[in-house]
Amino acid sequence: MLLTGDPIILYSYLNTRLRDRYSSLNEFCLAEDVTEEEITKHMSAAGFVYVEDINQFR
Repeated sequence: MLLTGDPIILYSYLNTRLRDRYSSLNEFCLAEDVTEEEITKHMSAAGFVYVEDINQFR
């Protein structure tokens, strides 16, 4: 599953995919069959938030 493992690796993976392939988190979620809520909750627990203006987690 996408949301398992090291949150730093997930952070890098998500930001790379968002930068290179998807114009929004919603588009990513639809393609990867995961909800925005799942991703934002998991990333928030690791201290990261999604910034829509730049389409990246910070």
